[in-house]
Parts: sequence; structure tokens; C-alpha cells
Amino acid sequence: MTRQNTCSTCFIRMPMSPFPARRPWQRQCYHIIFESGTRAGRLFDTCLIVAIIASLAVVMLDSVVSIHLRFASHFQILEWFFTLLFTVEYGLRLACSPRPWRYARSFYGIIDLVSILPTYAALLVPEVHFLLDVRVLRLLRIFRIFKLGHYLTASSQLTAALVACKNKIAVFLLGVTLLVIIQGTIMYVVEGPVHGFTSIPQSIYWAVVTITTVGFGDMTPKTPLGQAIASVLMVIGYGIIAVPTGIFAAEFARVPDARTHGSRICPDCHTEGHEPDARFCRRCGSVLEPDEPDETGPADVAIMPPPATPTRR
Repeated sequence: MTRQNTCSTCFIRMPMSPFPARRPWQRQCYHIIFESGTRAGRLFDTCLIVAIIASLAVVMLDSVVSIHLRFASHFQILEWFFTLLFTVEYGLRLACSPRPWRYARSFYGIIDLVSILPTYAALLVPEVHFLLDVRVLRLLRIFRIFKLGHYLTASSQLTAALVACKNKIAVFLLGVTLLVIIQGTIMYVVEGPVHGFTSIPQSIYWAVVTITTVGFGDMTPKTPLGQAIASVLMVIGYGIIAVPTGIFAAEFARVPDARTHGSRICPDCHTEGHEPDARFCRRCGSVLEPDEPDETGPADVAIMPPPATPTRR
């Protein structure tokens, strides 16, 4: 078989781009809003975080009666400004996302929607004015900061360490739960209702307060045996605080370095942290868009050819 015939029978079916029929402005908007590999993307994320923090400051200050009486109108104007700003941002996310419905059902999509609905709901139905307090959920949108370069690496490592030690911490918390139940029951028998330990649940509450070294002081043992048990429980509390910290630190030390992860996001499932040379999503297998060139990237370095080696005559 000739080379020409061999090549004519070898066809590679390449996957289609996730943006087959989208306009250039949608493509550019996607790179700016959903990714942070360019200067524009990082600037957009930073401005979004500043707007979220400012809107939360307005919500908190508006809850102070003395401040509300003086600046109620100003707070109302600012609230509508932030609400319209977040509404435009939510609309742009839906417009430039290849899968708008999937984004709307995602965690961040629901949070984005919930952060703007209370203001419109209070305007249309004044009886549900109490829903304005739900605006504090905008704080959850601050987690978008994890898309910014080095923060993405740190968050990936912390998440991996927490997942790796979840079983050990679960067993440890089960042991602590059994300990406080036993200690609370013993204190109920030793002290009794006369000294304020009126029931086993009430005694368990005292054990939790004591073992965490909080010590509210609303319930205190009066008998020598009860005081001895409380002293032992408080000493155990310091060890209980140190154990999960050590478990997490050990697992965190085993997490491999993830500094090679890029900032690209899957257009279908919105998974982050792909390798720089990855072509497909590591979670759903969808085709990844190539990174936009970064204006702040390092300058090209001229590579000089090695000096010629003199030949011996």
C-alpha cells in the first residue's frame, strides 16, 4: 500500500469546539468573566470582590438604627446600584456561557441569583421585606477570589488535604462525641439536680462547654468529685484541640505541589485548575478553550546558539 493510500484511510475525528456558533464578544466575555488568565480577567475579579465587600458594608451599616435614620435614602440608592450592577453581571454570565442553564443550576449560579432577588422581591411584595437580610449571602460570592492565580493553588491544596483526612477527623469527632456523652452522664449522677445538673442533656451541654475550654460559668460543679472530673476534662480539652490540627497538617504536607495548574475553566461543568497543556476537562471530558495571551506575561527570551566547537586539523 502506497503512502498516499495509507494517509487517505487515516482520519482523525477531532472534537468540535465548545464555541461553534458564538459571537466574538461572547467568546471574549467568557474569558474575562469566567477565567483569570489575562489582565482583564484578574481586573474583573478584583472589581467584583470590591463591589461585593462594599455591598455587604451597606447591608450591615443599614441594620444599625442610628445610622439608618440618618442615611436611609443614601443606603437605598447604593443598594439599588449594587443590585443593578450584579443583575447586569448575572445577565452577562448567562449570555456568554456555552451552557446557560447548567451555569444557572451550579452553586455560583444559584448564589448569584439569590444575591439579587431579595431587592426585587421587597419592591414587588412589601410583605416580604424581611428577605432583604438574605443579601448577606453575597458574602459567598467572595470565594470567586480563589480563581485568582496563586489563590487557586492554595485553595486546591487545602481542599485536597481536607478530603484526604476526612475519615480520620470523622472518627476523632465520633470519639469526642462519645466522651462528652459519658462525661455528661457521670456529672449528672455525681452533681445531680441540686447543683444545676437537672438532666443528662443539660449535663452534656456542660461537658461540651468545658472540654472546649470555653467555660461560660452558668453551670459549675460543687462537689469535690465533680470538680476533679471537671479538671481532668479541661486538661483533655487542650489535647482535643491539638489532635485534628496535627492530622490536617500531616495530610497537607503530603499534598503534591499544584503550582502547575492553569486558570482555565471548563465551559460545561465549570471545573477549574486544569494543567496548562490540557485539551479536555479532567471531570467531564469537554473540550477546553485555549488560554488567551496574557499581557503581563514574561517577555520573550532570545536563545543564543551554542558556540561552535573548533575542529582539530
